[in-house]
Amino acid sequence: MVWTWRYEKADGTEPVTGVGQEEFAGQGDAETWIGETWKQLAEDGVDTAVLLEDDRVVYSMSLHEE
Repeated sequence: MVWTWRYEKADGTEPVTGVGQEEFAGQGDAETWIGETWKQLAEDGVDTAVLLEDDRVVYSMSLHEE
């Protein structure tokens, strides 16, 4: 199993980011990584990060501070 993040703008399109596409061996590693990089992703125009296990959507989350 491979864990990855998919990035989306509010309109559903894929933004261009300065952060490369990472692959992770486990969900915990993926979540730690997003915790360290979400601010940069938000600055790059990412509104939502979607966690994928292979091609299955696990969950999505907003990168905007409440």
